[in-house]
Formats: sequence, C-alpha cells, structure tokens
Amino acid sequence: MTRDIFQDLNTRQREAVQATEGRIRVVAGAGTGKTKALTHRYAYLVNVLGIDPANILCLTFTNKAAAEMRTRIADMVHSGDYNDFVCTLHGFCVKFLRKEIYRLGFPKSFTVLDEEDSKAIAKQTMDEMGLKRTEKTVKQFLEGIGADKALNGYIQTYMLPGSVISDQMRQTSRLAGYVSRQMKNYALDFDDLMNVTKYILDHFPDAADHWQTQLNYIMVDEAQDCNLDDWDLVERLSAKHRNLFVVGDPDQAIYQWRGARPDLFVQFAADQTIILDENYRSTPRILDVANCVIANNQNRIPKDLFTRKAEGRAVVHFHGKSESEETDWIVSQIQNLLKGGARVNDIAILYRSSYQSRALEQALLNARLEYTILGGTRFFERKEIKDALSYLRLVLNQDDDLSFERIINVPSRKLGRKFLDQVRLTASERGISLYSALELGADSKAQPFIGLIEDARQYARDHRVSDLLNRLLDRSGYKKMVREDQDEDRLENLDELLSSIRFYESVRTPEESTLADYLQDIALYTNDDHRKDVPTLKLMTIHQAKGLEFPYVFVVGLSEGIFPNLRSIREGKKAGEEEERRLMYVAVTRAENALFLTESEGYNLSTKTNKYPSRFLAEIKRNLVVTEGFIPEELWRGTRNLSHVLDQEDFTAERASYQSPFQVGDTVTHPVFGEGVIVGANRDFTSFEVKFDSGAVRTLRAGFLSQADLP
Repeated sequence: MTRDIFQDLNTRQREAVQATEGRIRVVAGAGTGKTKALTHRYAYLVNVLGIDPANILCLTFTNKAAAEMRTRIADMVHSGDYNDFVCTLHGFCVKFLRKEIYRLGFPKSFTVLDEEDSKAIAKQTMDEMGLKRTEKTVKQFLEGIGADKALNGYIQTYMLPGSVISDQMRQTSRLAGYVSRQMKNYALDFDDLMNVTKYILDHFPDAADHWQTQLNYIMVDEAQDCNLDDWDLVERLSAKHRNLFVVGDPDQAIYQWRGARPDLFVQFAADQTIILDENYRSTPRILDVANCVIANNQNRIPKDLFTRKAEGRAVVHFHGKSESEETDWIVSQIQNLLKGGARVNDIAILYRSSYQSRALEQALLNARLEYTILGGTRFFERKEIKDALSYLRLVLNQDDDLSFERIINVPSRKLGRKFLDQVRLTASERGISLYSALELGADSKAQPFIGLIEDARQYARDHRVSDLLNRLLDRSGYKKMVREDQDEDRLENLDELLSSIRFYESVRTPEESTLADYLQDIALYTNDDHRKDVPTLKLMTIHQAKGLEFPYVFVVGLSEGIFPNLRSIREGKKAGEEEERRLMYVAVTRAENALFLTESEGYNLSTKTNKYPSRFLAEIKRNLVVTEGFIPEELWRGTRNLSHVLDQEDFTAERASYQSPFQVGDTVTHPVFGEGVIVGANRDFTSFEVKFDSGAVRTLRAGFLSQADLP
C-alpha cells in the first residue's frame, strides 16, 4: 500500500504526506495538487500508520469538495476505512451536536434550519413585534439576528434549560422573539451550529476532553478562507494532540468580504511549512504572468510557481479602441480556436463584475456562439433589466399586459391584490388592456403611475431612448429602491444598460434609433430560445471561476477602476487592492494552454473618467506578453495617475457635490440595530461608525440610517 500512496507524488507532496506530527502548514499554489496531498496523507495515516479513521477529522469548505475528497479517499483505503468526519466545518458541528446537545436539553434529533426556514421564523417574529415586513426588511432583520448572536450571551439567556422568554421579551426584543420560536421546535440556524458547539466546548470540560482526545489528527483544506470562528474551533479541537495540518494559499484568498482571514494563515505558528509550487495545470508562460503580478502583494508567503510542461503559446494582451472592438476581437479569437480544433466548452471568459457580460453576450449572439453564464443569469434575463425594459415597452404600447403586470407595483405603489384583481376583472369584462382598465377606474392610488407613463409618452416624442429610460428610473423611484437596497450589482447592471443604449444611439441616426427600433432590435437578445443541451462557452465572474480550470481563458475588461474594482479599493484601501490582485492571480491561473488579456478605450462608468489599462497589466513585464493593438504612452501614464488617485481616495469633486445628512456625534436609528451615536466616518461621509445602545459598533452606509426622533 505504501508504494501506491507515494505513486505519482513529487518530492514536496511526499513530504507533506509524511509530515504527520505537530502543526504543519502547507502552502499550496494554484494547480499544485493540494487535494492529492490531502487524500494521500489520509491514506498514509490509515494504511501505513494504522490510525483509526474515527480519530481523523478532515475539514473542507463546501459539500462538493467534501464529496470529492471522500470519493478519492475511498479509492485508496480498505473498504470501511474512512468515515463521515470528512466533511465541512458546519457539517462537523452538526455531528458534534447530535452527540452533545443533550447537555442543553435538546434532543439529538434537533432541526437544522435552512435559509427559507429562517425567513419564515423572521416573518413571524416581525409580525408579532408589529414591524414592517418586506423582502428587504426580512433580510435586514436576519442580518441583525446574526449580529446579535455574534455578541454571544444569547445561549445562556434564552437556550439553556429553565430559560424563560416572556411575552414582553418577545414583543420588545427581536432576538428573544426569534429564538423563542426556534426553541419551540428545538431548531438551530446556521449561526447556532458554530456558536453552540463552541459553547459546549467552553462550558463542559468533559465534552472538550472527549473530542480533543478522540481527534488525533485534524486536516483543514482552503485554510486561507477560514474566518475567526473557524480558526477558533479548529485550534480548540487540536489543543491536546497539536496535530493540526492546514493547507491553503494566501494568493488565492478572495473572500475577505465575507469574513475570511488569510492573514491568520500567513501568521500560523507552524512547526513545519511545506510549499507546493510545482504546477500541473498551466504552461510556463502563463505562470510567469501570474508570478509577476502576485509578487506585488505584501500579505503573502513568497513562492514562485513552476511547471515541467512545454513553454506553450504566448500570452496575448489585446488593446481595443472601443468596447465593441474588444468584443469583436474576442469573438474572432474564439472562432480561430474552434477552427483549430478546440472544443467550445474548453473556452472560458472571465470578468470582474457581472454587468460586464452584457457586451460579450451581444457579440456572441451576433456570432451565433452558444454560451452559458456559470453561476449567474444572462444579462437581459436579470430582474432589474427586465423591469427597466418593461417600463419602456409599456410606454411604447399600453396594451402590453405582461409589462404592466411586471412593473405596476415595482417599486411598491401600495396597490393591493384586491385592487389589482378588480383591474383585471374590468379588463376581461370590457376586452381592454390592463392599463386602459386602470385609467378607467380613475382611482387616486393609481394616478401617480398613470401620470408617470403619460409623462414618459410625451417625453419620448422628442428625446432619446437613453434619456427616456433615465427619466423613468428616476421618476418611478426604481433607482432609489435599488440604491436603498444597497445592491451595487443591480445598480451597475442598470448603468450598463443605459451605456449600451447610448452606444446603440451613437452608431445610428435619430430616425433609426427610436424607442420602437430599439425594442425591436433588443428582442434578439431577450428571447429565451437558446438551447441548453449543447456544449457552450462558459462566461463567469472570477469569483465563480475559483477551483475551475479551462484550456483557453479570456480575462476581459482589464481597465483601471473596473478591475481592480473601484469600490473594493475605496473601501479596503491597500487590503482591497491586494484582494483584487489575488483575483487577478486566480483568473490567470485558471488557464491551462492559452491566456488572453483584453481591455479597451472609452468611458469608464465606475471612475467617471476615460478608460485606462489596469495596473495589473502594467505590472506584467512587457517581454512576458505579446501586445496586439497600439497603446499610446499617455494611456499608461493615465493608468499610473488614476491608480494613484484611487489609492489615495482623492475624489474631491465628488465629495464637494455630496452633502452628508449626518455628522459625528449625531444620534441615529437603524431598522435592525436600533438607536446609536455616530462616533466616526469615512473621508467622504458616506459610511459611518455607529455605537449602538447594546454596546456594539457597526460601520454602516448612510442609506441605512435616519435621524433619531429626540424629545
């Protein structure tokens, strides 16, 4: 069995497999076979050292990764020589609690709440408290429950045997109301799984001793993505034997925005560090580009990936004079790859933000190339885009009942179900459209909507489609609704739609770009006749691409402020820039055989300036790429100047035009956290640090706060 375990392992993988004792850190670069090292180490512990699988805990981050690991382990060990301790962190917590939660008076058959269950409990609690309930407020309410639980203390107060939650507590405390409903069904939500596990380990020494004794060896995959609670749990469980094996790559840490702490992996107190740096995926030319970019990060463990593969094709950087030239070039390269024998599903197009798919989708559809948006929705099928186009369609044709139904209450106009049922009945009885029936009713509640559409009809006669849509989104309150939801992706999608309409108008005469012309032409992109049973190109954000690999990869839209993302740098400063650079590293290392990097000139909606090549392109040594398209030196100067501005967050004009509604010292209220005092603000006074009566301090955007009603 030993020969089989070491078969096909390189020297450092073998070193990792045999490093069984103490605190071991394995820095596993992209494509270096970390899963192979993990599974072979498990087999080595069982087959060679004779460790009982019941004494090994192997943790991953997703159920898919856990299933893959179990499958690989099953192929290497004797039948039955592995167990269900190959699982996710929260999966382990469930297994732990099935055995230990009796200590809190719960049955071992307690219920685990999924997202919809949690929403249902939140709605019931909000109703009892007399709180306004919409999809947005329910989401905010649950975020508040999570924040309350993070402060701890709730388990002792509400969940231990003998705890009493009075009617008054339920009506005045959201946490009391929510947890009381959980307790009726002995149910735990996602946050509880970790919190209750840690509570039992803290308060029941015999339980802690039992599990720390049982788990001789603990392995953690993707450790750079662990948050503080994850690290705390694995450190507690490994405290007795100290056999903690963590595998990760700080250069691929792209989830800090959801709590990951790659710095804890970098600072991990290891008895031994092993670096896996032989890449089995990409060609040397691709790895040279990846190494060149990531070397500019500081919060990392230095390494340079290398490979024994043939040198391969040169990495290409294409610079277009316009976005359409960029997408046309991408399409032509794809067509050349297909003519050369590449399979369509071997090709992936990666971008930083989902709105960037719009121009690509239109170019691919024009070229009749089938594509799939991986982990997302086609641009013209996204809710906000369909809503916006429905406003335009109803302005053009008041008989369009589908568009009417879609937007009549979006944003909410307080037109209830009974009222709309009566409108439908009138339309059916008289054989007229829903809009005509609404006009016929002449109800005062409906007048603002009728006025909106009639104003737009008049406006459309002598104004461009882009101006008309902008007016509709503003006057309907649709943009305000999305902005208040703090949904940046949807705002970016709406901006991209407006930008695409302006481009449509720029290449046509006014007579050829009427509202009717535009809606007729756009129907090509909004129909749903694409086939789903054929091989397709893959389009996705870089976050969606993590863990995947493709023979041919296009990384597109590499303009300063787009990638790296403006919002990430403004909010995260240097840490934000480093996370964006890690995203670039992840994107580049998805490519096996060929890598294409593209960007173009034009106007940048993010920075409100001309587009300049990304700083990440400037960081690549010129001899490592072949450049197609002439790039004037002033564009590279623009890159340097704009990146400096973004890094310094020097948006003087924007700040001067923005009047903040709050100042430090103001008393404010938040719909979930309650009342508090502003104790700090960012430089442009759009985000504020608020200290709440509970003692918690939160950084919140202005749209979520309101002035407190003081006596």
